[in-house]
Amino acid sequence: MNFSGKYQLQSQENFEAFLKAAGLPDDIIQKRKDTRGMSEIVQNGNHFKFIVNNDNQIQVNEFTLGEECELTTPTGGKVKGVVNLEGGNKLVTILKAMKSVTELNGDILTTVSDQVFLFLLGCGGWIQKAFGEHTRCQ
Repeated sequence: MNFSGKYQLQSQENFEAFLKAAGLPDDIIQKRKDTRGMSEIVQNGNHFKFIVNNDNQIQVNEFTLGEECELTTPTGGKVKGVVNLEGGNKLVTILKAMKSVTELNGDILTTVSDQVFLFLLGCGGWIQKAFGEHTRCQ
């Protein structure tokens, strides 16, 4: 399955809380929470380029499936991770404390991300999840 195309955000759930948990300042969260960003995916074999445009803030991540790469987080930080293809239509990204699954079904691209936070000394933790659905427009 080829992921290449442009995708318009249709809906999202828990995104504001997810960004807050990720450490973004309130002013940035307010700008991003209502945006209907456009994402473009360019796939060339096992190499992917993700371009996300949120109100003229452009973020680009490139990776090759199964190889360690450096990705930009929602806070603008850089983190190393690996992206794998599962089931032919799911891109599974594993970062330091985050897992993201991007699934393509027809023209619908769904992303579910979670962040795991552990309290000091491992006393407890919680998972913060965000969900977004995009429709292919090209």
